[in-house]
Amino acid sequence: MNRRFWQGKRVFITGHTGFKGTWLCAWLLEAGAHVSGFALEADSSSPFGASRIADDMDSIVADVRDDKALAGAVAASSPDIVLHLAAQSLVRRSFEAPAETFAVNAVGTANLLDAMRSSNSARAIIVVTSDKCYAPGDPSRRHAEDDALGGDDPYSASKACAELVAASYRLAFDEDRIATARAGNVIGGGDGAAHRLLPDMLRAFDAGSSALIRRPDDVRPWQHVLDPLAGYLRLAEALYGDPRRYAEAWNFGPGPDHEVAVRHVADAVAATWGPSASWTVDRAFNPLERPSLRLDSAKAAQHLGWQGRIGLDDAVRWTVEWHKARGKGESVRDLLLRDIARFEGIAS
Repeated sequence: MNRRFWQGKRVFITGHTGFKGTWLCAWLLEAGAHVSGFALEADSSSPFGASRIADDMDSIVADVRDDKALAGAVAASSPDIVLHLAAQSLVRRSFEAPAETFAVNAVGTANLLDAMRSSNSARAIIVVTSDKCYAPGDPSRRHAEDDALGGDDPYSASKACAELVAASYRLAFDEDRIATARAGNVIGGGDGAAHRLLPDMLRAFDAGSSALIRRPDDVRPWQHVLDPLAGYLRLAEALYGDPRRYAEAWNFGPGPDHEVAVRHVADAVAATWGPSASWTVDRAFNPLERPSLRLDSAKAAQHLGWQGRIGLDDAVRWTVEWHKARGKGESVRDLLLRDIARFEGIAS
């Protein structure tokens, strides 16, 4: 990130109490930005509460489905830049609560963009969606930004809807300040969500149990959380300076060597943890997900100068180390800033 650019900028983040949101707030605050957040109360799986980041920002506890509260928060913060991360972010939960998933991911996005129509302060609005917004296609090729949108499950379809909402506001209302960002499967310290690979494994290892792994042969684009966040920030910087050039969709996925099967990552996590760690296949019924997903991020590399910096082995190691350090009582805020500093050292 360009720290000079972010110094003093007013940044409004939805979903700031979640996994990605916590990392983003810590990074922007460290860079000298004035941060306002709008999200649900942080749950026990998020590092937000333990990091005490709320002490240094304007943290609003509310729901993006509440259009009036959201509009009021946007007006009060008068942001220069908006980063929309609020979402129902779990594929498994989308099968349990499909209507909620569409309401948060699609209608919540429309509420945010509607609120922005009354605010002329922001020059860059980044709507974060997902690599799963693409319609299933040839599993041997990577999805590029102009591929068809779609989804066979409620989560994927809701993210495709969010993309369509963003595109419609951009085109119908001549809102050149709106861009969308699509990342891969992120891992990193502090992610405690249920039904995600690393959090599930680390909880099992803490309990002295063998981890249960669903669909070990599925291929996903794995990356450390700081890599796509750096992409979002770089896109915001570019959009702020030249909206007509950058107001479109962008992939922020890892390189081909990070597109590996679940079992490969599970083996790496177990090996990094130590000899007591193991995993077995979960034979219980699991909702259908597409077996392979890959992203083509050549556009971000060419036009934004962005590429993934953290190797997959390092991403796993950093995550396991973070988890163990937190278990020993180390400061969550210090752990966030330590990995941010390590990342910036690599990026420089």
